[in-house]
Amino acid sequence: MTLAPKPLPDAIKERLAKFDLNACFTCGTCSSGCPITGTPGMEGWDTRKALRMIAYGMIDEVVDSDWPWVCTGCGRCAYACPQGIDIVPIFGYMKHLRERSKVPGVLNKGVDRVIETGNNMGIAKDDYLMSMADVGNELAEEECPGFYVPVDKEGASVLFFPNSKEVYGDFEDQKWWWKIFYAAKENWTIPSENWEAVDWGLFTGNYEATKTLAQRKMDLNRKLKVGTMIMPDCGGGSYGCRSGMKSCALEDASNTVNYVYLYDYLKKLIEQGRVKLDKSRWEGKTFAFHDSCKHGRELEKHFGDAYYEEARWIIDQCVGKRVEFYPNRGNNYCCGAGGGNWPGPYEKHSAYHGRFKVQQIKDSGADIVVVGCSNCRDQISRRLPKYYPEDCKYEVKYIWQLVAESLVMEPWSEEEVEKAQAEAAAQWERLGVDLDAGY
Repeated sequence: MTLAPKPLPDAIKERLAKFDLNACFTCGTCSSGCPITGTPGMEGWDTRKALRMIAYGMIDEVVDSDWPWVCTGCGRCAYACPQGIDIVPIFGYMKHLRERSKVPGVLNKGVDRVIETGNNMGIAKDDYLMSMADVGNELAEEECPGFYVPVDKEGASVLFFPNSKEVYGDFEDQKWWWKIFYAAKENWTIPSENWEAVDWGLFTGNYEATKTLAQRKMDLNRKLKVGTMIMPDCGGGSYGCRSGMKSCALEDASNTVNYVYLYDYLKKLIEQGRVKLDKSRWEGKTFAFHDSCKHGRELEKHFGDAYYEEARWIIDQCVGKRVEFYPNRGNNYCCGAGGGNWPGPYEKHSAYHGRFKVQQIKDSGADIVVVGCSNCRDQISRRLPKYYPEDCKYEVKYIWQLVAESLVMEPWSEEEVEKAQAEAAAQWERLGVDLDAGY
């Protein structure tokens, strides 16, 4: 039976023309390297088939399927494609074409919330500020006298964006970055509004949301007259922000701000001696770095740079023994949580995708896996052990957590502590936060 291509609306035809699907050899390299191939519940689907369906105009069939949502957007397919077809944004476009009311799980609701409230969880401003004050006070009492979380501080050197998952529940995870800022005596701040680090617009194919979230971050950077902003740590957050900024700059080349990736920032602090580290704390432990897809091959493909060596250098300053996963860097396997698959409804598919990661970790003999993305951390530390309990005998740490736990903390002077305490009291009073009320 001969299959004739279906006619497509002009807008879809124009969009897909950018990817030149006619160049596809149907060689199957994409499917062979894709961890989704063979996933229970996705029988009959693979990357090659989905691409051929799109090439033949079977857009509705792909858009209405689970395929674009189970895909993590890891980019392994495009990295290996002999014809150089950029496959990830093709499936991202299939997500874009899905009716917003039919987006699976909570992702679209999260996008609506972040556009309306400034964060994915819809956390009220008063609750957010009270949490920052309360958890910050805990850190000051525990080990960092004088510490507080600076909010809307004009003229700060660094603008930092919190992850709503941590503000909502994983409170202790915020302290890792805070300890680094404290040890480095950084002049930093967070915004009081539109502070969400994560971009669920990227996960849902909502291009306008991705652009809006990036524009908000740039507007905050200018409003607060901050020197530079740290790209959000989540792979989706940083890649989404970079993509949104690119869209903004296409309309106005001057619409940009200074930014720095977390790896460059941490590396600079260590090189300049602004933080001191103690390797002896990790004697007897073996570490390995998990290359995040969006900080690695996808960033390299679409923006010309990737963070492979910087992360390894940082880890080597903290620990004595590090091993590699194989394959690694651009060929590394995704953990299975990308593309919105951590908060998404396809848990079993995501866990199956991660089977390669489990085997990599086991083969390496690593005791501790170091990651640079919150979705990777949650997937590797929480979901994969649930499905592969006998093989997941490891710990997982953020790379900034490893730095924070390796710090040699040098005490602030009494004058520095008193100055910071006075600044904190004035800030919380200005913001209407009652420090005695508790959180």
